[in-house]
Amino acid sequence: MTLLSVNNLAVEFATDEGMLRAVDDVSFHINRGESLGLVGESGCGKSVTALGLTRLIPSPPGRISAGEVFFESRDLLRVEPPELREVRGNEISMIFQEPLSALSPLHRIGKQMVEGIGFHRRMPQKQAWQYALSWLQKVGIPDAPGRMHAYPFQLSGGMQQRVMIAMALMLSPKLIIADEPTTALDVTTQAQIFGLIREMKQNETALLLITHDMGVVWEMCDRVIVMYASRIVESAELSELFSRPVHPYTRGLLEAIPGLARGRTHLKDIPGQVPSPLRYPSGCRFRDRCPHAFERCRTEVPGLVECAAGHWAACFLAYPDAGEL
Repeated sequence: MTLLSVNNLAVEFATDEGMLRAVDDVSFHINRGESLGLVGESGCGKSVTALGLTRLIPSPPGRISAGEVFFESRDLLRVEPPELREVRGNEISMIFQEPLSALSPLHRIGKQMVEGIGFHRRMPQKQAWQYALSWLQKVGIPDAPGRMHAYPFQLSGGMQQRVMIAMALMLSPKLIIADEPTTALDVTTQAQIFGLIREMKQNETALLLITHDMGVVWEMCDRVIVMYASRIVESAELSELFSRPVHPYTRGLLEAIPGLARGRTHLKDIPGQVPSPLRYPSGCRFRDRCPHAFERCRTEVPGLVECAAGHWAACFLAYPDAGEL
């Protein structure tokens, strides 16, 4: 059953050079209990997409210019702010990429966690404190009772990240949006955190995992979406995407994984850089970096086509007439 449905989402930012479209006509869905990976290089629009789902885009300069975000039966882009506040942190929680900027520097860790519990749960202060403490212990915070009295700047980056993860998981949300959740963590703690998320999935908690690490995608996700230059360029079940990638960009990402590089003397890279949203090329936005680009790629924009059951790609190589090109 579908939990979240995103239709034609577009996010723009006003800049001195003009309007910058960071997310362009993005559509996808997440089912209950499903783990969806959202991958791509920095600057492709992944984090902005995640922020747009619960209207966390800073305005000004940003704005959600189009689209629908249905969470169960509610369009989150059109509900009133009080109802949206009930959803944030309670039904949809987010693990931010930069924990220090997400945590208040003026309040102790324990106070921030208890405040979140009190906003969404009727729980005595003492019980809420003990509940928050138990979650710091679950995510591997050393000396958790002492850390409850610490300010965020007194913690290392890894511990700040673990605090953010505890705050995101402790209210048992229906959807967790995790933006590079374990970047600052060692592999042992990373495994521990993913173990906690897997436990929550048994209660039909869904996960939107934003990451650069294709190894983490393989470990955690059921389905994968690949973004490039503000758009979705490929979408498929995990095993289908890894075994039969269609879009040249997806192939490039997979060929850069060390574990898949057996038999090669060096890893492949994708030449060039993600273009600026202010200067996207005409036609296919990947054409200047693509080894298979031809004239049609310069003049037409490829739309998503289904090249196998549940496997979609925005590339002319996937079109029915590709064999004639």
